[in-house]
Amino acid sequence: MTRIDVAPRLGDDLDPKMIEFLHDKVNTFVKWDLIRFFHDNPHTADTAENIARYTGRDILAISDELAELVEADVLIGQMVAGRAIYRLAEDRQMRDMVNTFVRACDDRLFRVKAIYHVIRSMR
Repeated sequence: MTRIDVAPRLGDDLDPKMIEFLHDKVNTFVKWDLIRFFHDNPHTADTAENIARYTGRDILAISDELAELVEADVLIGQMVAGRAIYRLAEDRQMRDMVNTFVRACDDRLFRVKAIYHVIRSMR
């Protein structure tokens, strides 16, 4: 039986900006969940503890990921009364990219390609 490696072709038809977004911003599955959470709740501004509870993730699993999303300009982090509060970035281009990503996730084939790129980014 001949084995065909389709991995090199995964994502060939993805927009280069989407591939960059996947590699630079959504490069873990925790970040994927967080981006989806903030997309679905665009006016949320909350602590890591509450975000962990809402997303069903452990606080230890999301703390560093939230900080990295702030560094990547996907989220805004600010200190309020000595506590870090996180919210979706206000930048229109970033919000549009988040929206494009989450809407594309409704397509099974896109999700397969996105998963491939996230796994590659995790290496």
